Amino acid sequence: MAIHISNMDELAKALQPTMMGLVNQLADEVYKTLNYFLNEYYTGWTPQSYQRTEDFLRSAVKTEAKMKGNRCVASVYIDYESMDDYVNATGFQVATWANTGYHGGLSVSHKPHVWDDTMDNTINNGSLLKSAIAYLKSKGFSVRV
Repeated sequence: MAIHISNMDELAKALQPTMMGLVNQLADEVYKTLNYFLNEYYTGWTPQSYQRTEDFLRSAVKTEAKMKGNRCVASVYIDYESMDDYVNATGFQVATWANTGYHGGLSVSHKPHVWDDTMDNTINNGSLLKSAIAYLKSKGFSVRV
């Protein structure tokens, strides 16, 4: 069905559902990748000096897309404020260790850098851009790169 658009406000309104769908799909991809690296972080390491709470494992958060002014936004992040069961460390410290090759403050070279690896495997390698292009094409947009 054709939509008659006579001004920029009508164009923005017509594009809103597509943009919200696109942003939700991209946020889902980042969230899935973040959870993959969180799981990898917990794999193959059995702590000797503490009992796991798994707060960090369950710390990933994804919000649904919403309009903020003329922008469509969603967030994917580690909710370090929810990690309050650690002894002698804050949730922020645990998240920082996990992004610098440490586990429980101990250097472990085989662990992923949780946040940096998530960014490398979604944004920095171009996969989110490819997904955005594919999504827009599936909605009938002509996209050239």
